[in-house]
Amino acid sequence: MQLSSPALLAYCRAGFEPEIAAELTERAGAAGFAGYARTERGSGFARYMCDDAEALSHALPFRDLIFARQKLVAFAELPTLGAQPGAKPDRVGAIIDAMAATLGNPTLRFGEVHVEHADSDEGRPLAGLSRALGNALRPVLREAGWLTHIDSPARPRLHVMLETGDHAHLAIADPSDSSPFPMGIPRLRANPQAPSRSALKLEEAFLTLLDADERTAWLNDNYVAADLGAAPGGWSWVLMRHGLRVTSVDNGPMAQHLLDSGRVEHLRADGFVWHPKRMLDWMVCDMVEQPRRVAERMATWLREGWCRHTVFNLKLPMKKRWDETMHCLSLFEEQVEKPVVWRAKQLYHDREEITVFAHTRSP
Repeated sequence: MQLSSPALLAYCRAGFEPEIAAELTERAGAAGFAGYARTERGSGFARYMCDDAEALSHALPFRDLIFARQKLVAFAELPTLGAQPGAKPDRVGAIIDAMAATLGNPTLRFGEVHVEHADSDEGRPLAGLSRALGNALRPVLREAGWLTHIDSPARPRLHVMLETGDHAHLAIADPSDSSPFPMGIPRLRANPQAPSRSALKLEEAFLTLLDADERTAWLNDNYVAADLGAAPGGWSWVLMRHGLRVTSVDNGPMAQHLLDSGRVEHLRADGFVWHPKRMLDWMVCDMVEQPRRVAERMATWLREGWCRHTVFNLKLPMKKRWDETMHCLSLFEEQVEKPVVWRAKQLYHDREEITVFAHTRSP
């Protein structure tokens, strides 16, 4: 057994390890924390090694991290998980021993335990082992006093992340400052009525970037919205399902059942040119265009008072994606020319892009 010093552990989309490493490094430095990022391309996670990972976690709220699907404080690394020469690995025993060695007596009772794997080529085949290990671990944790007998989501959550079948990381999640979903991935089902799978991106954006109170207040019946670059209508369909009336702006064709609903109007126009005659409640945009051009146009909508809230995607280049992300968001914030609140995240249903939610502070 090898115990590691605490580290901030963040899951990410495989292939975006350099981006989450760069983000953690820049944000940790700005917050006054010395340390360094450790990761491997394709692994699906990164660690930021520092003297006080718990304090760093408080300084870097999960909601503010763009490329992190999950944020945890790792307290132990088990590179030979329960391996014993000539014997069956005792993974459960190794985890219990590591918890006792690092956390002491079980005075901290966890409300849940997630045994999971990285969302990577190497990690996905571990899904079956993760389930089996979780089923074996939970009763032992309860017997030892580490885990509540009934799931308690408000309590700290224990994570066991399998890097390989015999290499694990143990970590703690603050339920108010982390993703509640296993592996940080909300499991959304594609609806056969949705005109395209892109609908899942907007559904995930509303679920991830807005809290429950905001969804209740801002996604109301008979609010009005515009969907720029709407065809064939995936995002318009999501807005309509939330009760909004939608102007879908695109020169391409829309799914007929949206138009038949009476809640969607198709306007054949260029989404980069058209704007409404009065303020709308929402504008959403998933156009394939240079990210800086999109950021500037979205800023214009908020600056001119054409919408109250917006969700839009920024398609990232193949190289220097963290630098381009920061440049586009700084450009957006500068060109709004008024106080603006924004949140950005690379969603599970995103690919080479990030999704941004923004609204101005004025009513």
